[in-house]
Amino acid sequence: MSYCKFCANLPNDDVNKIYHDQYYGFPISDDNELFGRLILEINQAGLSWQTILKKEQNFREAYDQFDIVKVANYSELDKQRLLSNPGIIRNRLKIEAAIYNAQIILEIQNKHRKFQLWLDESHPLTQEEWTKLFKKTFKFVGGEIVNEFLMSTGYLKGAHIEKCPIFAQVIKFNPKWSVK
Repeated sequence: MSYCKFCANLPNDDVNKIYHDQYYGFPISDDNELFGRLILEINQAGLSWQTILKKEQNFREAYDQFDIVKVANYSELDKQRLLSNPGIIRNRLKIEAAIYNAQIILEIQNKHRKFQLWLDESHPLTQEEWTKLFKKTFKFVGGEIVNEFLMSTGYLKGAHIEKCPIFAQVIKFNPKWSVK
């Protein structure tokens, strides 16, 4: 079953329905929000997306509103703070990946002005090419994480089926997609 069909009959206040209708597949231009989506996708590995959506606000607070500069400069005390925070996923590898990935994004911003521009300059790539690029660049990013991150931010098609009413909205806001 597609995510669109799964969400179609959910109540409007369901976290999956809100995410599907307002965020999934829509482009993100703010680097901190892109970084935040990457953190959420990494933390979803091995868990349900609903679990992550319910904890999103906790992640925002724990990771300083996904401020790349702040996260890149986290100390060992910050790692311990995150590891003891019951509101997020307390996985050392995922926490260390978030900090490392923030540091890499700062390097990307230094070379390309914005993380988003680096993504735009790399587009279009196949899913396999994206995965290879992400694995070479970031930590804790396998094929599924990369695929979902890129679909959720509009760099790969597939977030919505064409019959979904949100599909038409995503197309309007996302020139990267085209109906064939």
